[in-house]
Order: sequence, then structure tokens, then C-alpha cells
Amino acid sequence: MNVSVARVPTLSASRYLQQLAKHWSHKMDVVFTPEEGTIAFPNGSKLEMRADSETLDIVLHVPEGEDVARMREVVASHLDRFAFREAPLTFDWRKG
Repeated sequence: MNVSVARVPTLSASRYLQQLAKHWSHKMDVVFTPEEGTIAFPNGSKLEMRADSETLDIVLHVPEGEDVARMREVVASHLDRFAFREAPLTFDWRKG
């Protein structure tokens, strides 16, 4: 399993976490609160998010053989849509 982590600076982390979770809850297994969320993708990837007052922390688990860069882009582009007032957000992706 490949693990990527990112700390995204934003004062609206909880709002974006909840919007993304609600958006994907129609297609994927999603569990979330205003502070934390987990999304299970059909390809076996898993996204974990934690919101605080200044950042959205992201941990993305991608199975071997799946495209890590593509999954990072899927997550980032969706969050940028919800953050259109301050987009593009800064994703400092690194290996976890």
C-alpha cells in the first residue's frame, strides 16, 4: 500500500471535509464528522481527513498497482472545487 500525506492550509477545513464526504457518499463508503472523515474508493484506495482550525490533514492509501499521482489529483481537484473562493489549495504531498 502506498501512503501519501498532505497538510492543506485553510481556515475552512471542516466545511471542505464535510462537502467532500457528502459528495462522495452517494458512490462510496463514507464515514465523517465535522472533524474527521474516511472515504473508501472502489479501487481499494482510502482517504482519511482530519480538520482543525487552520489545516486539513489528508492521508491517502493507494493499493500497489494503482496510480498514486492520479488519486492525489482526484482528491486535490475535488477539494479545489469546494474551495473555489480560495483555490487552488496548497497540497504538499509526500510519502507517508
